[in-house]
Amino acid sequence: MAKMDLVDIFKKRTRHPMRPRSSDFIERLFPGFKKMDTGDGSLVAGTCSFMEKDLYVIGQQKPKINDLKSQADLNKLNYGMLTSGDHSTILNILKKVRASDLEKTYIFCMVDTYGADISMESARHFQAFFIAHLIREFLTIPVRTISLVIGEGGSGGALAIQYTDIRGQMDDALYATAPPESTASILFRDAEKINDALTILKPTAKELKKLGVIERIVPSAQNVTNGEEMAGYVNEFLTKAIKDLSKQKIKKLLKKRAERAREFGLLKGSGTLHDIKRYIETPIKHFFRKVPPNIKIVNFSSNVEVGDDYGWSQEINKGQEFIECGGVPGKESRTEGCGELIALNDFQKNFYVCPKCGYSYTLGAEDWIRCLSDEGTFHELYRNLTVEDLLESDSLTGYYRDFLKRQEGRSRFKESLVTGNARINHFQAVMAISEFYYCGGSMGVVFGEKFRRAVDYAIQENLPFISVCCSGGARLYEGISALMQMVKTIESVERLKKTGLPYISILADPATGGAIASYAALGDITIAEPGALVIFTGPRVMESRGFPVDENLVRSQALHRISGDIYHNLNYYHEIRGIQEICERKEMKLALTRYLELYKRTSRQKGKKGA
Repeated sequence: MAKMDLVDIFKKRTRHPMRPRSSDFIERLFPGFKKMDTGDGSLVAGTCSFMEKDLYVIGQQKPKINDLKSQADLNKLNYGMLTSGDHSTILNILKKVRASDLEKTYIFCMVDTYGADISMESARHFQAFFIAHLIREFLTIPVRTISLVIGEGGSGGALAIQYTDIRGQMDDALYATAPPESTASILFRDAEKINDALTILKPTAKELKKLGVIERIVPSAQNVTNGEEMAGYVNEFLTKAIKDLSKQKIKKLLKKRAERAREFGLLKGSGTLHDIKRYIETPIKHFFRKVPPNIKIVNFSSNVEVGDDYGWSQEINKGQEFIECGGVPGKESRTEGCGELIALNDFQKNFYVCPKCGYSYTLGAEDWIRCLSDEGTFHELYRNLTVEDLLESDSLTGYYRDFLKRQEGRSRFKESLVTGNARINHFQAVMAISEFYYCGGSMGVVFGEKFRRAVDYAIQENLPFISVCCSGGARLYEGISALMQMVKTIESVERLKKTGLPYISILADPATGGAIASYAALGDITIAEPGALVIFTGPRVMESRGFPVDENLVRSQALHRISGDIYHNLNYYHEIRGIQEICERKEMKLALTRYLELYKRTSRQKGKKGA
């Protein structure tokens, strides 16, 4: 391929309307292909014989020119994006694969999508949970697997079927944490700044091979519409991949998948030395209750003749601080809450929830620790780990350094995940809590590594594991390395579950992006606080892409109601169970205690039987 500017590659090649699609490659490479019924959407799948192997083919299908025959086709916003129903179909296919001749069966995935479908319909059918369960399935399925990014790899929609034994990417294909337009919209509030977004995302095959996201780069034709030549290169890649995998035992491949997942984001190295300083011995005891930055304080210390408290019946001490329910710093008028004035101390005791209307502010890690653990028992793990410890200096762009600088002072913690050993009504557990007030609780390489180490610690000490998800999604400034933390945290949860230790996932407000599409969706028990936003793609990005949004439909209560019907439709939801319980913050500790006590009693009974 001739050398081109990255934006030109993206616009003129990666998204060329006549670029070969998955069905084009299937038609040229697999003459005996038996197509499965996947509907008329963006999924194409089927079986064939290839190199005397039973090959299952799963492909994402962007629309071709011939598909756009009417205005309705042109207006279809999720064309080229797999829905929750499509992901359910893939899980059904993988179920069939598990029942086949495992030694003779191979899976080949072709990745080409803007991202997973972000419509309200998919969101209400637990799209994020499907992505997490698919990644876990590809981590654990005992057959040889291959994937190739043939065009565009967008976000979790690509990752859902990309994590395989051999992973390739065509040299003019791009694979990113989020589509460039979405990245530009989120980081720069301007969807047109695609060039800046691509600079941060680093989505090229060469860059991704260096990061270990793919192993092989497949050439593309000089003429991007030359399907015959393109298919020839794909055939060469697939043939070699099958030959290489046939020499390796499945058990060894499963081990390599897990090991590779644990290494994502560790550019400066990893190993035992990184785990020597496991935790700070001094527990976090009495907090100086720093008010989160999104809460507006009203201070009644006015010396004017008619005080600010005029006409209000409650007795006020001079200098006493209050909050106005729904009030936000920097805004004169509120748009949410009831406007009730609440004594700050009382508000903090109620974990920042209005006692009158139930309106709640996002809770930071410090207050979640206070909410869930016995006072003075939380010992923080891996407190001092930062991106400087894990990423090479040239990976930290000027944009990223400026962003990190702006986070200083917003939180007393150094990263967006706080891990620790604590007691909950005397039951000991390991906790991983999102810190929303540091980088929006975003998943980056430190987040993933701290989560992995906390799981290792839980396994070592034989302790239950509890996570609190309060996240805005993957940290876009870290590019694809942030996206791959989804695989890393899922592998960690899978390892935890193999030991028989319980995993309780708490969904706080907001639970979005890569966090809800990975570890947070895999709890043995999933509890959500009232009003928590639970969705893969944030409403602002959905609206910027033209999708209608009704946040009430993807808040925890609505999704909890849908979860009640899951057992009537297990063929669709498979192992997904949604949200089992809605629990207010002040009752959350008691809810955890019930599950921890149940685990302790049942594990004790198992021990007696074993004896």
